[in-house]
Amino acid sequence: MAQASSLIAADKHALIVRNLQEVLGNDRLKKVLEERDLRVYWGTATTGRPHIGYFVPMTKIADFLHAGCEVTILFADLHAYLDNMKAPWELLGHRTVYYEHVIKALLKSIGVPLEKLKFVRGTDYQLSREYTLDVYRLSSVVTEHDAKKAGAEVVKQVESPLLSGLLYPGLQALDEEYLKVDAQFGGVDQRKIFTFAEENLPSLGYAKRIHLMNPMVPGLNGDKMSASVEDSKIDLLDTPEQIKKKLKKAFCEPKNITKNGVLAFCKSVIFPLLKDKEFVLQRSEQYGGPKAYTDYQKLEDDFAIEEAHPGDLKNAVATYLNQLLEPIRKDFESEAMQELLKRAYPPPEPVKQKPVKEKQGGQKGQRPPPKTKTTTESELTQDFSEKLVMQNGASSISKTEENNS
Repeated sequence: MAQASSLIAADKHALIVRNLQEVLGNDRLKKVLEERDLRVYWGTATTGRPHIGYFVPMTKIADFLHAGCEVTILFADLHAYLDNMKAPWELLGHRTVYYEHVIKALLKSIGVPLEKLKFVRGTDYQLSREYTLDVYRLSSVVTEHDAKKAGAEVVKQVESPLLSGLLYPGLQALDEEYLKVDAQFGGVDQRKIFTFAEENLPSLGYAKRIHLMNPMVPGLNGDKMSASVEDSKIDLLDTPEQIKKKLKKAFCEPKNITKNGVLAFCKSVIFPLLKDKEFVLQRSEQYGGPKAYTDYQKLEDDFAIEEAHPGDLKNAVATYLNQLLEPIRKDFESEAMQELLKRAYPPPEPVKQKPVKEKQGGQKGQRPPPKTKTTTESELTQDFSEKLVMQNGASSISKTEENNS
């Protein structure tokens, strides 16, 4: 691929928008590129463990860098806490460090030079006096209805939402100003937050930004890929055996090219990273022998007419995926990285089994033995408190208690 310095504005624009589902502010994007390189940021809340779905935005970030963009990656630790406390405060620091390590390892595995990226933590600036004042200013012009609507696709929805979830969209909007970028990049599920930012930042005197949106890639179960749904994703540290097992169970219906997480991963990650290589389905001679693809559309067309079989597709994806994940797994083999993983995501405590109640003794027709009353700590406290009598405005222990002491 040509160096960014040798690309004209139209070529840079083509790289930036390729495979995106939607762009808000495309005319502004073209205008910026006529004058200088684009400044863009992508943020991730440090909640659940990153999975292979993270290859999708990282592949797009590689495009941004090839187009000469100045890219900032935001580890949104404060957002992780605000989103219905998906990341408990005591684990927040450990999870942010884990995210930094695993995202950098992921980027290296697809050949993205880290020196061209800027990494920032949300709490590096979101606790400042200026930022906090802007949160208050924004909250004075935004209604509860608009804040809830903006976060509907991103913030965890519960029956009794916390106030923190209503703050989330406002903070994400303000990040565009405080990170000094021209554009924000994210999934199309962020669209309501993006339009919220466009509508409300100008009311504080800040410029409206450009918004670049990736399509949402289905999970292995055919629905949205989520860190909280085990059957929908493959973890970045899963072993080859775990990957094979998960892909075997993945929803990959013959002829189905719309709700197919395996095909979608090929389109969004594998083929953009192939470069001069081929994606090969290892078929037996009985079914025509191995078949190589350099163009995703040809693979999709073949799958639609059953020229490409789901089993062969899954095996090919497993092979390529293990090539991508192997350097990441190696980075986390050390004792220090394993300890970090345990601190960030402590294993669940074993469930204590309730003791089996013993049946009351005695023969049939006889009364059970009398129950022995157990005095609880609260009852003891209450009993002692009742012996306190107020005399002349001061507390004193009753004579009964004094005689016993």
